[in-house]
Amino acid sequence: VRGAISPSCSFQPQNRQILSSRENPRSPAQAGWKDRAETVIIGGGCVGVSLAYHLAKAGMRDVVLLEKSELTAGSTWHAAGLTTYFHPGINLKKIHYDSIKLYEKLEEETGQVVGFHQPGSIRIATTPVRVDEFKYQMTRTGWHATEQYIIEPEKIQEMFPLLNMNKVLAGLYNPGDGHIDPYSLTMALAAGARKYGAVLKFPAPVTSLKLRSDGTWDVETPQGAVRANRIVNAAGFWAREVGKMIGLEHPLIPVQHQYVITSTIPEVKALKRELPVLRDLEGSYYLRQERDGLLFGPYESQEKMKVQDSWVTHGVPPGFGKELFESDLDRIMNHVEAAMEMVPVLKTADIINIVNGPITYSPDILPMVGPHQGVRNYWVAIGFGYGIIHAGGVGKYLSEWILQGEPPFDLIELDPNRYGKWTTTQYTEAKARESYGFNNIVGYPKEERFAGRPTQRVSGLYETLRSKCSMGFHAGWEQPHWFYKSAQDAEYRPSFRRTNWFEPVGIEYKQVMQKVGVIDLTPFGKFTIKGQDSITLLDYLFANVIPKVGFTNISHMLTPKGRVYAELTVSHQSPGEFLLITGSGSELHDLRWIEEVAVKGGYNVEITNRTDELGVLGVAGPCARKVLQKLTSEDLSDDVFKFLQTKSLKVANIPVTAIRISYTGELGWELYHKREDSAALYDLIMNAGQEDGIDNFGTYALNVLRLEKAFRAWGSEMNCDTNPLEAGLDYFVKLNKPADFIGKQALQQIKAKGLKRRLVYLTLATDDVDPEGNESIWYKGKVVGNTTSGVYSYSIQKSLAFAYVPVELSEVGQQVEVELLGKNYPATIIQEPLVLTEPARNRLQKNSRKDKA
Repeated sequence: VRGAISPSCSFQPQNRQILSSRENPRSPAQAGWKDRAETVIIGGGCVGVSLAYHLAKAGMRDVVLLEKSELTAGSTWHAAGLTTYFHPGINLKKIHYDSIKLYEKLEEETGQVVGFHQPGSIRIATTPVRVDEFKYQMTRTGWHATEQYIIEPEKIQEMFPLLNMNKVLAGLYNPGDGHIDPYSLTMALAAGARKYGAVLKFPAPVTSLKLRSDGTWDVETPQGAVRANRIVNAAGFWAREVGKMIGLEHPLIPVQHQYVITSTIPEVKALKRELPVLRDLEGSYYLRQERDGLLFGPYESQEKMKVQDSWVTHGVPPGFGKELFESDLDRIMNHVEAAMEMVPVLKTADIINIVNGPITYSPDILPMVGPHQGVRNYWVAIGFGYGIIHAGGVGKYLSEWILQGEPPFDLIELDPNRYGKWTTTQYTEAKARESYGFNNIVGYPKEERFAGRPTQRVSGLYETLRSKCSMGFHAGWEQPHWFYKSAQDAEYRPSFRRTNWFEPVGIEYKQVMQKVGVIDLTPFGKFTIKGQDSITLLDYLFANVIPKVGFTNISHMLTPKGRVYAELTVSHQSPGEFLLITGSGSELHDLRWIEEVAVKGGYNVEITNRTDELGVLGVAGPCARKVLQKLTSEDLSDDVFKFLQTKSLKVANIPVTAIRISYTGELGWELYHKREDSAALYDLIMNAGQEDGIDNFGTYALNVLRLEKAFRAWGSEMNCDTNPLEAGLDYFVKLNKPADFIGKQALQQIKAKGLKRRLVYLTLATDDVDPEGNESIWYKGKVVGNTTSGVYSYSIQKSLAFAYVPVELSEVGQQVEVELLGKNYPATIIQEPLVLTEPARNRLQKNSRKDKA
């Protein structure tokens, strides 16, 4: 690379539409000061301005945006501006899609130039595993609106003639991808927001936030105060400061991201059309055309990348707005060299600029979007490592949620409530480093990332089990995925095909089916609800009836539009006192919903989150009763301790709440107890089960067992994208119960209109790959649906999956195809379940005996 590069150069690009504050005189605040607002948005970057635009356009009056200095200050103004339809997640593709579709028409709508280029983009595979990753991603794109193709090296060369093709095996191509000028985009969104009636105030730094007893907020600024029905924190790398005003520690870390801009390159200037954006995944950088030169941005390894620690410790410097950090070319030289090898014209290019600016990372690199648990009417849209591509779609998504009272589609992966008190600053920094460094790492199914672990959330069994198993990370908790067997490979080896856990999981499966197994279920979310209105509240929240005292049932909370917001087990422990259990990833997601409904309805109840207080052990298998009976005087016989009963008892003098239920579908109990008693309880059970061959099992085997019993899982077979009728949850939805539960009317209308699709159960014979979920379902050459989850069934030695297909293709015996790693496998819809549950088998045996008698 030629050109005089000062190690302290800290200037702005010469050939982009990034403007300094001198070129962007502060607009005078609009006349008058609104002292009341429906929504106050804090932060004038592209995300905050997009939300103002969408809310105002959708008809909300009194939208006020407050920006501390000027629009685009912070991370927006210096962003590289990449836009892509691609995302490895499922519903985040919708966010990207909505952003690009908005940006395509924004200039026409607002009259503001946005500088949007759409030359497409190509991800480059230079290793066989990358080709597998592309095939894996292609299986998940057929049922989405976004265009995406795998292209051969010849096509790549044609589209990007400056590329060294020596190592290129394939490309993942997204037409319509490109880049946009972030400053112009934000100004166009601002023009649109004003056009529809929003008020944008700057400079107007927020100095104080006070929640009133009625749930409204007093928002203080030097210009005056605004009382708001809700506030939205969209403050970028100032979001932590805003959160601290109300006692919240948002897990955000500012990191330094550099990109390089070259002067004119003759070979680029000679091109007749703009180059597609290039992403060299092994080199870990993006590269795009910038006028007649190139713009190149790397993601350094977690060892080399730089976190702005001083901001974490002391806060963002008060005057920081449109400044940059000193550049550090040495830090990115290995990426520069990789880029020069892949695009040789870079070797003789002059660098005219190095931009090094702050961007904000959450621990898992995904933003936090939505209402925050524990604080009324406080919403966030923060932690955007890729704010430009997310801004348009997130503005649309959040505005619909705010206006309609429920999210337009499921995005639990962005739920701000996926983090909790366990998310320390040390953890956040370790994960942000890892996430930044792993930006272009191969995205395997069942991926685990190990930085920052363990957190304080470890069960009482962690020390006992940590050396015996492969642990998974679940909402801060460590939980066994599968257990090592002697003489077997115990390394973490993720793969797109069957890997080293395949045989151990099969052994655990047989353990539960034939003997008895123990599983650590401590990560469950656990709440108690009691008070004079508890029954009335739960009857309104849940579509199922309230269980009788001493019993448990499976219940679903629905949204007003009749979609499945959550699935919980509800245990009626004593009159008016309930224990609610949900999945680990849904803990604060579900608690927020319950608390919000309780507050809005004025219910006299006491809601307590007991997740960290209680440990849970599951004991399951045909010998489960025999083992536990040795440890308790309570009669555990089938006639006395019935399926779905709950009792308080002692297991060898350890108090437990025992529920006769098991996600395995086999005979089993879940034992809820004080977390500090877990190790002693586990040892007692394991010792009592020695003669019955007791052993451990993990969540991978549990998933196989639940799928063979055709148990649905929230987040897979059901979520905010599905209604309970199409998901086959009719048994748990009591439309005839007197209570007018949330979503009841919508569900009655859905039922009257008839379903368009249905969840089906299918088997398929594959070679060395199994469905995971979200793969495309094909019929007569067209994509007609998608899987939701899948496993290898050790009982029939075939793959097994749930899938959504059109109603007309949902009959038992129907043949379809499932796409896995670029190949379509024949599949057959079968009657569910594959294996009867233990209670169902018992009923059949009893009926058979009666018939014989």
